[in-house]
This record gives sequence, C-alpha cells and structure tokens, in this order.
Amino acid sequence: MTKHIAKIYSAELEGIRAKLIEVEVDLHAGLHAFNIVGLADKALNEARERVNSALKNSGAKPPNRENRKITVNLAPADVKKTGSNYDLAIALGYLLSTKQIKEFDAEKKIFVGELALDGRLRGIHGALNIAQMAAEQGYTHLYLPAQNANEAAVISDIAVIPLNDLAQAIAILEERTAVAPALFSPVVREDIQITDLSEIKGQEHAKRALVIAAAGGHNLLMIGPPGVGKSLLAQALIGILPELSTKEAIDVTKIYSAAGISLPGLVDTRPFRAPHQTASLVSVIGGGSDPKPGEISLAHRGILFLDELPEFQKNTLEALRQPMESGAVHVARAKQSLIFPAKFTLVAAMNPCPCGFYGDPEKECRCGAYEVIRYQKKISGPLLDRIDLQIKVPRVHLKELRERGREAPASPAIKKEIEAARAVQTERFKKYKIRTNSEMSSRQVGELVAFDADAERFLETLDRARLSPRGYYRLLKTGRTIADLSGETKVAAAHLAEAFSYRLREEI
Repeated sequence: MTKHIAKIYSAELEGIRAKLIEVEVDLHAGLHAFNIVGLADKALNEARERVNSALKNSGAKPPNRENRKITVNLAPADVKKTGSNYDLAIALGYLLSTKQIKEFDAEKKIFVGELALDGRLRGIHGALNIAQMAAEQGYTHLYLPAQNANEAAVISDIAVIPLNDLAQAIAILEERTAVAPALFSPVVREDIQITDLSEIKGQEHAKRALVIAAAGGHNLLMIGPPGVGKSLLAQALIGILPELSTKEAIDVTKIYSAAGISLPGLVDTRPFRAPHQTASLVSVIGGGSDPKPGEISLAHRGILFLDELPEFQKNTLEALRQPMESGAVHVARAKQSLIFPAKFTLVAAMNPCPCGFYGDPEKECRCGAYEVIRYQKKISGPLLDRIDLQIKVPRVHLKELRERGREAPASPAIKKEIEAARAVQTERFKKYKIRTNSEMSSRQVGELVAFDADAERFLETLDRARLSPRGYYRLLKTGRTIADLSGETKVAAAHLAEAFSYRLREEI
C-alpha cells in the first residue's frame, strides 16, 4: 500500500481576522472515496465536485478516475471552516500527493481561491485580511485569484501572486512560467457624489454643528419638519471630514472585505452608511450564525446616518449604546468571541412628532399631546445622553432660497479648518490610542483638557443643569473641540457655553 501526505496552507476568516489553516491531503490505495474533515460546512464539502471538474478540465487526472481513498484534513480541527476559499489548496494538495506536479516548497506559501468547473479562479472575500495575517506570520507568497490581487497588494511585505486559473497556478509552481507579484494601484472611484455645504441655503446653525461634529468626531441629532434638508446636511458631512490615513483605510477595507463586499482595491473615502428603518438588529449591529460585520462596523471611521430615528426598532437603537461608548461590537458565541471595530460618528435625523410639524410656525401640527410624547419617547434618555450635539433644523423661507447673497464657504475651505483641528488632536493624543476628542475617557479629559478662569466659573454653574456624569464629560469634550477650531490652547467659557447650547431642547 502506497501512502503520501501533502500539506498546503490556506486561511479562514474569523470575523475580520484571518486564521492560518493547514490543508493536509492523505492518499491511500483502495476503493474510491473523497472525504473532507475538520468542521467543514456544506459549501466546503461541495469542493469535492468543483475540484474534480477543475482538475479534469485543466488536464490533470481527477480523483474520481482513480480507485483511491482521499482524505482532506483541515487543521486545526476545532475551527469551523466555511465557504469555497479552500478549493485551490485542496486541488494542489491532491496533485502533490499523486505526484502529478513537481514538488515545490509550500512552507511559506498560502493558497486561497474558489475553482470554477473549467478551472478558472473566482474571487474570494477577505483578501486583504489574509494578506495581512500572512505577512505578520512571516509567509513570503500569497497565491489568490487575479481579481483580488490589487486589494491584497496593499500589504507590501508579502509577494501577492495573481492567478487566472488552476493551469496557470501549476505552471508557476513548476517554474514553467513566471508572473510578477501584483503591485498596488490606487483606484479612482467616479461614482461618489458629495454635497458641498455651500450648496445648502441657510441652516447656518446646523452647518456650525456639522463642523464641530467633523472636527471632534461627535455624534449629532437633527430635529425638524420634513423637507428642511436634514438628509442633505448629513450627506454634506462626508465632504468636510479629513481624508482616511493609510492605517484607517486598511482597517475599513478589511471590514468591507470580510463582509463580502467586492472591492477593486483600498477604500480611500470615509464610509457613509444609511440603513433603512426596517433593517434588522443583526444587519445593523452585526453577528448572525456566520458572524459578519453590521452597518455600524461598515461605518467604521465614517458616518452612520439613521434617518427617521424613532422608526427604527427599539432593540436596535438600544443596542447602539455600547458600541457608541467602546467603539467596538462584541459578538459572543458558544465556541468563539469576535470583536468588530465600530468607531463611527452617529448622525441621526427625526421629525418632532408623527406628522412632522410640531412647533412649526407656519404649518399646524395635527398630532395630539399624547401622540407627540409617545413619539419622542421612542428615543431613550441613555441614547440621547450619548449624542453630543442635538439641534433643531427649522424651515428655510422661500425668499432665503431665492436670494443670491454672498458666497458661503465651500466644503474644501471648511475641510482645511477641520484638518487643522484634527492635527492639534493628533499631537495631543500621540501617547494614547485615540484620534479625536470624542474618544477621550473621563480620566483623559481630566488630564488633557485645560480651562481658563472664566470657564472654571462657568462649570460651577452647571449643577442646576442636571447633567449626568456622562453628559458632563461629553460637554467638556465638545467644548475642547470648539476651542481647537478657534485655535485656543485652553477652553474658555464661550466654548463651553456654545457646547452647552447644543444640549438644550424644549422637548424630547
């Protein structure tokens, strides 16, 4: 009886992190059988048929043409294996064990890719995640489908080898043909349209709140009647946010790739996610039987826009509270616990009542007092307490819309002011693992935020405001951001007064 074991390395995604998987192919003489063991799901067990056809159509002798028992073991055996990423590794392992291709050094190489029946390689999810893991663990080469090569090539510490089909992979490994490692090439996206702040007439108070939110990463709630531009203001916020750093872009791309969103390369613009009110808890927060990032993780380092906030399910809104504080989602399962990053800026919009015209000076509200209270109480106090800026967005008169006054500052000019404020914060937090004022802990506020004498006196008057400790520290962080926009080293009473004005409302 002849026996030969081949070992190839592949990878599995656990949340947004990749894990190294050993693919062992054991071959015995005997009646034909092809078994995959190691907690493989249904899609992975179906690899037997894909590998059979791909090998046959690539000119190799497939397993179903031989009376041999083939066992494919995916180790470690206690890690659940999902999807079709292992097709390429299984096929190459079989070819090595049957000696249909020359022996090659597979010790520092990782192979991922789904095989089509004709031997072509289809794209996978998590290419960047796998490339980063491979580089961190000292692997030298990553072989994967050509459509994923640009995404993976962001990691320059590993040679990314793009493959079109199984036959090409065999030729490269046998050194019958050569292929240059993929080099990362930035992809210019032309489908992104961003509203410029100068295009929005009026709403100067709301625009100021947007600038503060962008400068310090503060959460924002806009309350006003329908049609006054709340959604437009939220969309304009993306245009004044600073560009993603390389590390931030890699982090965001890893989340998108793990979520199964096809990417031509690196995500180079800040995310703007706007889930519908009917979105389920899992789709917004993340998780599921095969845990995937939710909308709040897809909004990492960007904007999560919730329009018509009271119309979202109550359990979904309450589930936002913990990620808004910690910047991460913890998904616990019986055999594993996953962490999805979720450092997002929440921008929410709502009407003041069901009909939308409560408090409107021009249109009468048709709602009863009980209806108004019931509608507003859909937003809990603990959730509101986590929103730093809460503003009213009033109706803009038609006369103001028609006027051609002086030109309002455009988004690029405002963006420079925000970048300057962010630069100050970067210097302030260089010893900490945070980037913006909104991420400071209460201890860091005490250490890093300085007040002038007038500000100290102003703080003494806040006892009557009945702020919670959380609300108090959020007020200080907002004041620090306003001071940064003014170029002041110390927070003044005027900065705190402006910050406090964004937390005062007559209703809700």
